[in-house]
Amino acid sequence: MSTAFLLTTLVVVVTPGTGVMYTLATGLAHGRRASVLAALGCTLGIVPHLTATITGLAALLHTSVIAFETVKYLGVGYLLFMAWAMLRDKEAPSVVGEQPRPAARVIASGVLSNLLNPKLTMFFVAFLPQFVSVGAPGALGVMLRLSAVFMALTFVVFAAYGCCAAAVRDRVLARPGVMTGIRRVFAVCFVGLSARLALA
Repeated sequence: MSTAFLLTTLVVVVTPGTGVMYTLATGLAHGRRASVLAALGCTLGIVPHLTATITGLAALLHTSVIAFETVKYLGVGYLLFMAWAMLRDKEAPSVVGEQPRPAARVIASGVLSNLLNPKLTMFFVAFLPQFVSVGAPGALGVMLRLSAVFMALTFVVFAAYGCCAAAVRDRVLARPGVMTGIRRVFAVCFVGLSARLALA
């Protein structure tokens, strides 16, 4: 496995995007456990993109404008929904007596945040072939191993982001006005990400 692959993957994963924003928001609102589950969901959201790349479905997205635009605008809609959900949530979270958010719901939201991101499929199409000799024996195995590394780094980095957010959660919760401001910042970030995706 090349150093170039690891470095490029790390840069891509560390750069804030939809998954990072979702994991940070979850860590602040629901704590460390939920942030790790959010990271897991975002990581699992990579699997459909990997499957599409391996089976050739990504070629359809690459060549069909209608298919690509459909997936893209579904992603835009979901990001706008997340922004609206942030602004709609007026309740101040409380550590005392708090009911943990259902794990399945946290993971499902994480999966959706990456599932509706066609740029992730394009990343696999443009990035992985540079490190895999397609015609060589065992090319599929190499692609799966590289993808596993990508997913592992995604989980570790996202979980670290989320745990850092959860670590300052108590201080944030002690100031309801700060939490309101943070929600607005995340909402603006989601709107910005949706605009960037729409214009891509």
